[in-house]
Amino acid sequence: MELSIKGLRVLVTAGAGGIGREVARAFVAEGGKVHVCDVDAGALQKLSTSDPAISRSQADVADRAQVARLFDEALARLNGLDVLVNNAGVAGPTGRIEDIAPEDWDHCLEVNITGQFNCARLAIPHLRKSKNASIVNLSSAAGRLGFPLRTPYSASKWAVVGLTKSLAAELGPEGIRVNAIQPGVVEGERIERVFEAKAKARGTTPDVIRAELLAKVSMKTTVTPQQIADAIVFICSPRGRTISGQAISICGDTQMLS
Repeated sequence: MELSIKGLRVLVTAGAGGIGREVARAFVAEGGKVHVCDVDAGALQKLSTSDPAISRSQADVADRAQVARLFDEALARLNGLDVLVNNAGVAGPTGRIEDIAPEDWDHCLEVNITGQFNCARLAIPHLRKSKNASIVNLSSAAGRLGFPLRTPYSASKWAVVGLTKSLAAELGPEGIRVNAIQPGVVEGERIERVFEAKAKARGTTPDVIRAELLAKVSMKTTVTPQQIADAIVFICSPRGRTISGQAISICGDTQMLS
């Protein structure tokens, strides 16, 4: 399928590993020009070797000064902007609400939702100049379902959907599409850490937590970062020109989180 996105200028947050790295690679494979940021200097250094076509900045999306510097660097490298992928996020604390430290709650929301605001507000003036403009915000299955012992994370991912729907209505008349992606149980190191934390909180094993989660997924399977990347590239292409204001689940039909 010809997606007609050669030369598309893309900024991906948290793009040095996991979902973000696969999204960046997927755009590059289709001829896009991609800049990523990440808080992990070591991961950025590895990316410079493995994927030299992807330009990079070190930045924490929760820090507005760092975000401002990121946009200066990204725009200089890309010479404009067509797509913002708000991928950066943290898992947040695991535990009952009364046991969660307020500073852990604050940090989770600062990264997962305020970080998206910080990036979107600087991206939009540049996206207005694009003929194929999109924002994609990473939410989660936890952004449409409750998630016991992961309240800060779930709350932040529900907030992402509200941000997405509101921005889609606000920016649609200017031709800017805004969508959210809601992954299910995504393969990788991050979900393994979540399994371990929940297992510790409940006094069981990570394998039990994994089995419980997948038991509530109709397809009984995890999701790969590549599947998420493919969907994002499609909706940001001209073939997705009327897809906006959507929270798109890529989750194997997850019915419940536990």
